[in-house]
Amino acid sequence: MNMLVNRWLFCSFLWFLSLLSFGQGTEAERFQLKTVVIDPGHGGKDTGAVGRQHKEKDIVLDIALRVKDYLKKYLPELNVIMTREKDVFVPLDERARIANENDADLFVSIHANSIRNSRIYGAETFVLGLHRSEENLEVAKKENSVIVLEDDYKAKYEGFDPNSTESYIIFELMQNVYLDQSIGFASAVQDQFKNRVGRYDRGVKQAGFLVLRETAMPGVLVEVGFISNRSEERFMASESGKVYLASAIFRAIRDYKERFDARNSNLIVQNSNDNAGDEQSHFNDQSGKVLYRIQIASSPKPINRNEEPYNLFDNIWEYKEGNYYKYTTGLSYSQEEIQKLLPRIKEVIPDCFIVGFKDGERIIP
Repeated sequence: MNMLVNRWLFCSFLWFLSLLSFGQGTEAERFQLKTVVIDPGHGGKDTGAVGRQHKEKDIVLDIALRVKDYLKKYLPELNVIMTREKDVFVPLDERARIANENDADLFVSIHANSIRNSRIYGAETFVLGLHRSEENLEVAKKENSVIVLEDDYKAKYEGFDPNSTESYIIFELMQNVYLDQSIGFASAVQDQFKNRVGRYDRGVKQAGFLVLRETAMPGVLVEVGFISNRSEERFMASESGKVYLASAIFRAIRDYKERFDARNSNLIVQNSNDNAGDEQSHFNDQSGKVLYRIQIASSPKPINRNEEPYNLFDNIWEYKEGNYYKYTTGLSYSQEEIQKLLPRIKEVIPDCFIVGFKDGERIIP
């Protein structure tokens, strides 16, 4: 288990080296949401859940392809990457590799749920975390069980057993710095399902999904409905159902991108105005200026000072946002300075990212 803990707490640096580049173009372009990965669950020899007449792998692929088409049509500037576009088997680590190597800003995995009780129905969206109920754990076990179809899965995932409750202890040790962004997007998805499609809202939940653990960006796993419920199976498999569900996910991505780009655009404008004619960074009486930090951890409860990230950096600042405690390091009023610092922090915390504050309130991302 120690090898597994060490591997999962310190992800392979090679997977994240590509994240160190900010690319070319204007400052505004550098901070826009540019790439989304759409991940239709299962495929090929992995059918996923099976209903009376339909298979999960077919339903979610149809929905995912429609999401791609909507994004291409209405957000042509967005780079849309698919983990599969036909009925083929794609290992979980390969799905994550696709997202990481394409420097994705958002990862959306689409699935259909199943449970023994055929009366249960509704849509729910998961983010990475420790399961809060046995029901959430069972969903994670079902989705993670696909790894047994992979060659040498025990060696590849270093002993992880998708059917063993003990294997999920690792998720309790993880601090996901993208948790707040993932929850924000998941909430947008559920809002669309409930208010625009009329689906029963089962809420935003946390569970230990391997495919989300391996990705280095905000990500969610969407369960569009229960294929084990006869009525919901018919809806998901129908032409109108696929249109409604795909358009809901598209609108959630569109709205998330608009908020993401607007916040970052405002930050850049504010920074430019505040620093005009002032090349010095002063940390006294800087009311109205944007202060940059690098977020390195997020937790639903305070982290002890003898634990990570406190034992990794000398300068740690804690703040609370909603029900979560956030931890940052680094400090600068210069966007250029904080960008220079980011690669050094990424060597220790690969999925860290820049956050901005103005008058004590976080304004990005």
